[in-house]
Amino acid sequence: MAAEAQAHGWGGASRRRVPRFHLQAPLDVTVLRSGIPDTVPGRSLNVCERGIGAVLAGELVPGEAVGIEVRLPQAPDTLRTRAMVRYQDSLRCGLEFVGLSVEQRTAIREWAKAVRPDPETSATAAAKTEKQDSGGAGESAGPSSGGPGGEPGKSRKKRGGFGWTIFLFLAAIAVAVFWWKWNRAWEKLESGVSHQESASVEKPQAQVSAEVMEKLLVHRVEPVYPAAARQANLEGTIALDIVVGRDGSVVSMHPLNGPDVLAKAAMDALRWWKFQPYRVNGEPTVVETTVAVEFKK
Repeated sequence: MAAEAQAHGWGGASRRRVPRFHLQAPLDVTVLRSGIPDTVPGRSLNVCERGIGAVLAGELVPGEAVGIEVRLPQAPDTLRTRAMVRYQDSLRCGLEFVGLSVEQRTAIREWAKAVRPDPETSATAAAKTEKQDSGGAGESAGPSSGGPGGEPGKSRKKRGGFGWTIFLFLAAIAVAVFWWKWNRAWEKLESGVSHQESASVEKPQAQVSAEVMEKLLVHRVEPVYPAAARQANLEGTIALDIVVGRDGSVVSMHPLNGPDVLAKAAMDALRWWKFQPYRVNGEPTVVETTVAVEFKK
């Protein structure tokens, strides 16, 4: 499995081929496990055209395919795309975008024009410092014209000790910065990320019937019948009020009836539905509609 061959961490020099940009924004990562969608909330740290770094409220496995939803500040639409988990260390992970559209790449570039690239990570700086210290020690390891009593050896030891002091100092700074970012991200997660996301949804400009939106549906994901509902013999049709964005994706929803276990399963499936954009006077428009999802044994 690719996940087993993937390294869980990287302590060498930076392998970035494109600049990353600092981004503090709430995001959702959805992964299919045993056929059931599992959504993990989190907060982004940085982003580029190739991928995104984030702190999540759960662990992923390198090699897993996931879905990502994140909103770039001041961007008109939420960025929704697929990604591959490339790096995982505790709650911090790196995700590589898969199948990013031209429009999405352009949106990232336009947003990035107003921000500055992230500075080189402290771990990379520490690695370079260690390399320089090793190089300095190598230069002083040659023959010396010092006097008797082992003075050249003492000089090398002093320089070596000074190099290790710098390395440990930089490592301590790296740990402190990571802890601060991790702690700050968790505070923001616990302060109501879901409320911020719902507040950012654009207000619908039209109410469209279910029959009309059914004709515009281009991608449908069937819900997974929950085992608990099957054991309890729960059946029925869940009606949901949804908001469809300008790009045809479902940006918000809430159930109108039914047991919570069936309503949650319906919402997990609906987040992957895709419609053709509804147009008013030729322009894509945010609309509100009602859909029904049936659960039958």
